[in-house]
Amino acid sequence: MGKRRRILITGGAGFIGSCLAEKLIADPDNFVVIVDDLSSGDIRKLPKQPKDNWRFVKCNVNNYRDIAEVMMSNHFEYVFHYAAFVGVKQTQANPIKVLKDLYGIEYIFDLCKNSGVKRVYFASSSEVYGEPVDLPQNEETTPLNSRIPYAVVKNVGEAYLKSYKKEYDLDYTCFRFFNTYGPKQSVDFVMSKFICHALRNEPIPIYGDGLQTRTFCFIDDNIEATSRAFYEDQYVNDVVNIGSDYEITIVDLAKMVIRLTGSSSEIEFRPPLPEGDMKRRYPDITKMRKLLDRDLVGMEEGIVKILEDTSYIIDREMIKH
Repeated sequence: MGKRRRILITGGAGFIGSCLAEKLIADPDNFVVIVDDLSSGDIRKLPKQPKDNWRFVKCNVNNYRDIAEVMMSNHFEYVFHYAAFVGVKQTQANPIKVLKDLYGIEYIFDLCKNSGVKRVYFASSSEVYGEPVDLPQNEETTPLNSRIPYAVVKNVGEAYLKSYKKEYDLDYTCFRFFNTYGPKQSVDFVMSKFICHALRNEPIPIYGDGLQTRTFCFIDDNIEATSRAFYEDQYVNDVVNIGSDYEITIVDLAKMVIRLTGSSSEIEFRPPLPEGDMKRRYPDITKMRKLLDRDLVGMEEGIVKILEDTSYIIDREMIKH
């Protein structure tokens, strides 16, 4: 076997990061170091594969010394910077904590350009678009106009990468993630929250009239598209929407979850959220479709996959309570 690719995944004990880690570890030509401070990540989400080509380091990427020691001692070729403070309620309640992720962005990108990293993959977000003025939301033409701190941090991360490419020739790819769901997702997100309430036959809370629309991307589609971009050197120094183009209202999503879980839950309408709850999100996924070269997993199929996943239904402790 030739020299292994040395890969860093930050936030690798989170939902998307841990699924990406499993995918990359399945290739024996990769050696993956997963870092996470476990503030929102969960040790139970780490890969179950034998540890012959991966290891976990508890590390806070927003602490320079912490992340510098990991990066300078491992000589990574590729970095997936997925660590972030996430969750709608958490990020709105702790805006300063959200902004502290700017430190990690600057530290990691500086360390990348100083340590011979070939390419950085950055987890950006659909939030950068703000309230859509163009639909579908296209990577090149849709303005980035969100002002909530979480979106500002993601926007600044993208700007850093474009600037580091210009000044230091550090290659990058930005993935703008739209709502991704799957068995490992924590309950602070709409899909997993609805499923959790439905499995407990509790009222499903909807903020506002429920007519706001979202698209939901099953985790397998996200991981296959992003890993193909990596393996096939596609969309280098570019931005890619990672999501679904099937749009559904939140109230119809709740009804679908109730039906598929066989739940007796009822829908409970609550006052609208004060900020950050966009009326529509609808990505142009032309680039992602080229990466996948197949149909996306349908929403009903995705929800059924979660319900059938005996290893990790969202968060079993939450469902038992």
